[in-house]
Amino acid sequence: MRKHRRTYVAMLLSTFIISQLSAYSASAAPVKTTNNVNSPTKVAALEPSTTTNLGSVQLGAGVNATLEDIRLWPQAGGNILTYTLNYANGGGSKAGLINYFSRVVTSGGTVIPGTPVTADALKKSIDSKQNLRVTYYVNVGKTNSLNGIKIAMYVWDAKAKGYLRQAGSIGVPASYSQSTLHGKILNTTMSDIPVAASSESFQIYKYSSKVYAKIGLNVTNKGNKVLSDPGYKAYLVSASGTAFELALDSSQAGYKIQPQEKKTIYYLTEIPSYLKTDNMRLQFVQRDETLKVDLPQSAYKLPAATTPDLTVAKGVTKKIIINNNSVETQLSNAAVYAENETGMWTFQLRFKNTGNKAVTLPSYELAVKSAKGTSFPVNANGINGLLLKPLEEKVISLKAQIPLSVEQNTLQLQMIESVGSAPDKSISPDNTGSGGSDAGTGSGAGSNTAKLTVPVAYFTIPYTLRPDTQKGLDYRTTNDYGTFNYRLLSVQRFPWKDDDIIVAKLNINNTQSVNLSLPDLKGAVKLDNNDLTGSTELFMDKEFQSLAPGKSADIYVMAKVPYTQRFDKLSVNLYTTVKEETVSFLSFTTDSMINAVAQIERGGSYDIIAKGKNAKVQENKTTIYEGVNSNIVYSELLLSSEEKRQSKMARLQGYFATPNGELYEAVSNQPDTSATPGGKQLVTFWAKVPKSVNLSDVALYLGPGITGNKLSEPGQEPTGFINIASLDLNPVETPPENNLLKVTLYPYTLSMLSSEGRNLQGTDTINIVMSYNLLRDVSYDMGTFNHKLVLKMTDPYGQSQEKSLAIGTDLNEGSNNIINLSFSNPVYKKLAGGAYRITLYDEFQGERIELASQAYSLFIDRAPTPDK
Repeated sequence: MRKHRRTYVAMLLSTFIISQLSAYSASAAPVKTTNNVNSPTKVAALEPSTTTNLGSVQLGAGVNATLEDIRLWPQAGGNILTYTLNYANGGGSKAGLINYFSRVVTSGGTVIPGTPVTADALKKSIDSKQNLRVTYYVNVGKTNSLNGIKIAMYVWDAKAKGYLRQAGSIGVPASYSQSTLHGKILNTTMSDIPVAASSESFQIYKYSSKVYAKIGLNVTNKGNKVLSDPGYKAYLVSASGTAFELALDSSQAGYKIQPQEKKTIYYLTEIPSYLKTDNMRLQFVQRDETLKVDLPQSAYKLPAATTPDLTVAKGVTKKIIINNNSVETQLSNAAVYAENETGMWTFQLRFKNTGNKAVTLPSYELAVKSAKGTSFPVNANGINGLLLKPLEEKVISLKAQIPLSVEQNTLQLQMIESVGSAPDKSISPDNTGSGGSDAGTGSGAGSNTAKLTVPVAYFTIPYTLRPDTQKGLDYRTTNDYGTFNYRLLSVQRFPWKDDDIIVAKLNINNTQSVNLSLPDLKGAVKLDNNDLTGSTELFMDKEFQSLAPGKSADIYVMAKVPYTQRFDKLSVNLYTTVKEETVSFLSFTTDSMINAVAQIERGGSYDIIAKGKNAKVQENKTTIYEGVNSNIVYSELLLSSEEKRQSKMARLQGYFATPNGELYEAVSNQPDTSATPGGKQLVTFWAKVPKSVNLSDVALYLGPGITGNKLSEPGQEPTGFINIASLDLNPVETPPENNLLKVTLYPYTLSMLSSEGRNLQGTDTINIVMSYNLLRDVSYDMGTFNHKLVLKMTDPYGQSQEKSLAIGTDLNEGSNNIINLSFSNPVYKKLAGGAYRITLYDEFQGERIELASQAYSLFIDRAPTPDK
């Protein structure tokens, strides 16, 4: 009989367990309850209570239950009430939760069993001398107030009617509030980690005809594990119960709080402009995916809303908080100049991380706003996602184009944080909280519909007209890469092919105590309003990708223009490309006059200064080849290497210039071989000019050629030249020598040792045998030898014949060489003696210069007679 009774009790107990884990209807029949609240039993070494003690009920020997909090959150499928019981076991053995039951009793007497939330569903017992917190939920239907709500506690008792004995109940005090008052700290848990939390701030921002609310919550991690974002939904709830889902500040997405660390977490949302902001609260809700319900978590009363003054005066530093790190921001170096009825603005935003942790800047939108409210967007890609190490400072260059019809001296640079997509606003139903309750109305999850853009700062833009850069003056600037001085050294205009080249030469000097980074720079040139970016090239002879403190570098920016174009202003922009975005390095405008070409007097030297190519250039000889319809000006230069190692020399380019400004492109001939230390190379230039041109004061515009952004190498087609100087030439007319003992055809010297001409009587041929020395000056290298040595033989009748003698084939280098020449003419059959003359010519591009001539005796050989 006892066995059957034990079986029945066990089955009945199982029934109660199942019902404890099931949701009851809100229309369950009322039962008799009691209002007595039993005092808690003292338990040794218990975990400190984490929330308010609303009352306790003694459940058995050494076991009591304390109601710590109770919350109500309206939802469309029925309002959800949650409450947390802290079971304390002061006994000497484990206590099973299977023996204890709780019910929610509404003010109307409806009794609803509490069901553990999913996270607590597997909690089955309380160890000896320990505490166990369990959160339950019930669907209370349309009940929207905590007024009159009670939590009734029951104990399994086989002797009691229905096997349940009511141990007591805890009523919710009329003064109870779900929300922690501002200025008070709530000790609670997040992700089962103890935390201390309190409301920090409540700010209202107005921007672009919208109103945004920003709420700050202080959270201190009291546990010994890292606290990650628990993933709660956050709502801003008005006094009338209207709820607005909040978005986490984008810079704090996926935040982590270290043990004992304190952080302020910020949330944002858009609210209607007419909403009253008194007595609002921050409400957290956790989604229980298993139960498919939203469970209310902690709530915090917010302080009175404030509207911060975001205007930042000229030159003032503003501190902003990014992920609990302080970052200084400042607008600096703003300047403007007019172009095409547009104000071309340049300014810089300085950011400095004054915190002790690295910070990644969130997404910002930048715009210049006029006094009348018109906004002009500014590219902020250089800022968004920028990483700042502790104490690191970076300066971001910005540009904006503002029509001159807009007042330029009242502009603001607006810095707006793009938080992300804002949830839909949730509008409460007609029912509202009453009595001592702070219950809000239900709010769905909401869909992402609009972007949250919250203003951070309104920087007053100082109105400063950007002065034109003057040659020879030092200017200081700061950009994304550092601080440096720059100086415009010269602006020159040179001929090039069918166009002209405008070349701006500037020097940058690193004035800071750390290296100045030099990105892969490109150049853009404007002449007045004519954009020449497409034909702009940049040359920088630099050894490294950065400049050490105190070091400097020269930069050449050049662009091709029609030679007839005139201009008043030159604009230069040095920039680089980062992630397909243009980042300015340095820009300026100048109205400085074109520099005159540096003059080098006759006999002077032109210096080439370039890494690995240092050299001096001097005129060796300039000759005029007289032609019938035109002349050829021909100049030989000696290039002397000043390098200490074998080096390839700069490829020189040149133009011949006349005193009246006429320019003739010169063809150059230069060795492709490397020059030895101290070695010399012969470089030649020539050009055809009309006969009418006076070449007595001709000059050579000379400079190293460039291809792209480097000095030209052998075999490369130059696209321009730099460092142009005008070398005054000294054309010489050398009279021909009256003998052939020493004939100079640079770099060769021909010495005719003897010449013997003979004719066999009665024949038509003169045979000449010549003995000669041909020596080459080997003290320098030369390019291709493009001259011809022409020998003209004038016979005793005064008639002439010519032969071209190729050096290396017809004439060989060395001493005591022999060459045989034959000249035929029918009249030679009648020769009886006389003399012939040998004349040597230097022929170049079809024009000649007589070098020397000499007459020699002609011998007539009689034909042998047959023996009689």
